[in-house]
Amino acid sequence: METIIHYFETIPSSHRSLILVSGLTLFWLIEGAVPLFNFKYKKWKHALPNLFFTLTTIIVNFALAFLLLKSADWVMANDFGIINWLPEMPLWLYVLFGVFLMDFIGAYLPHYVEHKVKPLWMVHLVHHSDHNVDTTTANRHHPLESVIRFVFTLLGVFIIGTPIAIVMLYQSMSLIATQFNHANIKLPKKIDKALSYVLVSPDMHKVHHHYVLPYTDSNYGNIFSIWDRLLGTYMEIDRDKLVYGVDVFPDEEKNSNIVELLRQPFQKYAKPTTISNVEK
Repeated sequence: METIIHYFETIPSSHRSLILVSGLTLFWLIEGAVPLFNFKYKKWKHALPNLFFTLTTIIVNFALAFLLLKSADWVMANDFGIINWLPEMPLWLYVLFGVFLMDFIGAYLPHYVEHKVKPLWMVHLVHHSDHNVDTTTANRHHPLESVIRFVFTLLGVFIIGTPIAIVMLYQSMSLIATQFNHANIKLPKKIDKALSYVLVSPDMHKVHHHYVLPYTDSNYGNIFSIWDRLLGTYMEIDRDKLVYGVDVFPDEEKNSNIVELLRQPFQKYAKPTTISNVEK
């Protein structure tokens, strides 16, 4: 564990980029072998806007990274934050607890808030308006959302008291987790279900991308599934019944256009309708 912590304390930017590219490549290949849905799309054409937003996310995080470093250094120097106020514990437990809490404040919490606050939902809509969810959808976030998520991660550093090594480890795990649970892969149902008791599995997260409420407002987790189960936001739906996108923004052509996606947060507010209204 000490070796892992030391590595993530000084992880080069090139290594972080390699994690991103390796994850995308791995799940891209698995999607081709065992797809959940046989999408009738040109995979590279679909990937282009998603990769564009992946790039903007990288730029935002890189530009603001010094704030994470300074904040992590400050909490350690001042013995500030939850995990620094707890009794001494084994290093592995300290790291696990730090990542566990960062997953809540840095991923679950902003995701939940984005669905409940109207202006933030319009920003987050860029992620939900993908009609063909696959591993490239993972980082399809408007630049404004990248900033919002960064602010929550920064907040997590202060509240939890995480050193930079745990922050970098968490971000790397979060990246792979989101690529995995967005990937268009078909795991055996029993395996996916068993996995979902601890981690956010592909079937579990795909429920969140169903096009109508209440499913759109469920399963907010990224790495650990426990937050949804504890806080009452966990839902299930047969994966064969999934329909991706958001019903009030149905134009697939616009939802695949980078310029239109950049404008999306500034459109008139519209929330997905409920399943009962759709059935009527």
